[in-house]
Amino acid sequence: MPSPKDHAIDLYMGAIRDGDAEAALDRNIGDRYTQHSMGVKDGKQGFLEFFEPFLERNPVREMEVVRALEDGAYVFLHVYQKLNGGEAEWVTMDFFDSDADGKIVEHWDVISPYVAKNPSGRSNIEGPVEITDRNHTAANKEVVAGFIQTCLVEGQAARMEEFIKPDTYIQHNTDVGDGIDGLRALLNDADQPLRYSENVLLVGEGNFVAALNRVTWGGQELCVADLFRLEGGKIVEHWDNIEPVPPREDWANSGKF
Repeated sequence: MPSPKDHAIDLYMGAIRDGDAEAALDRNIGDRYTQHSMGVKDGKQGFLEFFEPFLERNPVREMEVVRALEDGAYVFLHVYQKLNGGEAEWVTMDFFDSDADGKIVEHWDVISPYVAKNPSGRSNIEGPVEITDRNHTAANKEVVAGFIQTCLVEGQAARMEEFIKPDTYIQHNTDVGDGIDGLRALLNDADQPLRYSENVLLVGEGNFVAALNRVTWGGQELCVADLFRLEGGKIVEHWDNIEPVPPREDWANSGKF
């Protein structure tokens, strides 16, 4: 029987990359499909209403699942998209919930432009992809949950080294370089502090943990997906995607969260 990860990848690649949306939905979604991607209505029909015009506008679609995590009923995908020969390049971080048969029943995403080089010369998708240390999944999720709550929600920047290896912290954020100084500066900025208000989802498999978070920065509510790689019980690498949460009147569904 296909796993939740199998269903999530087949839904993504079959419906969007290959353009066979109706068949992919029939194969991979359960009795409901609750949608949190802005602009897309719930259900199979909502998916088709949004993606059929998307497929027409973008006849050339190259997509790669860079990283995929499965954690019980939940799946996380880190996907690179190249449309129309490079006319647009996107990175998506997608979270899925599944039913008892492994079929997809709910979806969240955060989408950002692909950036080839950040201040440390790194793209927002490159880096290790192999899943290791599966027996440490629960412990690694606890480290990430503690980091988010202590440092990002409570703003205790001085405690970051309890959770992060500062001498080996590799950063793929498009605007921040390696090390913890850039993150510390954001948390300590009195004028525009970065504040996480809620961790909505935490999906881990081995040395990777992905988090979907409600965030505010400079008065703007954001939906932020963070992906962490851990070694020896500490965070050593980070990727993220960030989207502003639009006004309520622009939602096509129940919202980003």
